[in-house]
Amino acid sequence: MWNWEARHETETERLDRNWNSLIQETRVVQTGVQLLTGFLMILPFQSRFDMLTDPMRVLYLVTVSASIGATVFLVAPVSAHRILFRRHRLRAVVESAHKFGLVGLALLGVALTGVVVLIFDVVAGTIVGVAAGLLFAALFAVVWGLLPWLQRRRGVGDDTNIDAPQ
Repeated sequence: MWNWEARHETETERLDRNWNSLIQETRVVQTGVQLLTGFLMILPFQSRFDMLTDPMRVLYLVTVSASIGATVFLVAPVSAHRILFRRHRLRAVVESAHKFGLVGLALLGVALTGVVVLIFDVVAGTIVGVAAGLLFAALFAVVWGLLPWLQRRRGVGDDTNIDAPQ
């Protein structure tokens, strides 16, 4: 077993380490996504919001929905931990937190892409807004998805595969 050979840690110690890593990662994005959601929620009450076209209003609703969804999924590990606390269900908490984190990051990417389109559309026009949205969507996909996936595929024997299943 890799974790025992390389780290001399038990399954429980590995789960504890994984949980701590997940929580630290979640802390990084939780505040940002909550601020983004808050700012998006106040936009309809601004005087210039009436300038948005109907398609941009739909995009706004998709964006705010994605941001709220990201908030839900990125905060979900805390709820799971509280409910399952002292129930000896650490594996379930870690596994669900991992899945919640992936969904939350995907929704955050959608929300940020929507924000980019909205801002560029208002400042520079629809064509520039769509182009910027496509550019940033591709950037999110490459940096948040493709590059880590390629690192993961390098295989056993390098440090990028520390938590690979045994």
